[in-house]
Amino acid sequence: MMNFTLAPEPENEAREKGRLLFAGPVTFVKGVVAMSGLPPADRLEVCFAGRSNVGKSSLINALTGRKTLARASNTPGRTQEINYFALGEDRYMTDLPGYGYAEAPVAIVRKWQELLKSYLAGRQTLRRAFVLIDTRHGVKAVDEEILTLLDRSAVAFQCVLTKADKVNAETRAATIEQVKTALAKHPAAYPELVVTSSEKGDGIETLRAIIATLE
Repeated sequence: MMNFTLAPEPENEAREKGRLLFAGPVTFVKGVVAMSGLPPADRLEVCFAGRSNVGKSSLINALTGRKTLARASNTPGRTQEINYFALGEDRYMTDLPGYGYAEAPVAIVRKWQELLKSYLAGRQTLRRAFVLIDTRHGVKAVDEEILTLLDRSAVAFQCVLTKADKVNAETRAATIEQVKTALAKHPAAYPELVVTSSEKGDGIETLRAIIATLE
């Protein structure tokens, strides 16, 4: 059984690589609603997935140091397409549609789900998916669906706990254990968890370093 741990603080070289990557140009490329609209697969790519309202937009904004790069919304399910961002010349970062609860017609939700499945299964340059889990709630049934989809698509994924500042130390420790247990049955899970707070900046340097050093 795989042993899950918290991601260590990055080495100085990796930390600096991460800082430089995200301090450089970060640009919105396009919103994609069909596989035919994907940009050329000419560089390494990472994606962010998570339940609606898990804090995905806030995390992307914290990583990039830009307040409005990803539009945060109080309305769950606002992101209805795959949003592509270029990190300099050699990385793409994508913001996937929020899954689970969404204030949208069933047919549209189904269309997002199909796009999500096609993207995860068919994007050769996708190196890692970061699956966001709310520290207040842990892994829920709807998260299990995406984790299983990632297993089937053979996409390595790493869990990122969000909103860690919203709970006390005891709750945080309990959630981390719950997430570790849930991940144990997923072969595509990367064995290190990243605990973050977009508001306080916790874990942001670690995540930047991970993205910058992927090969």
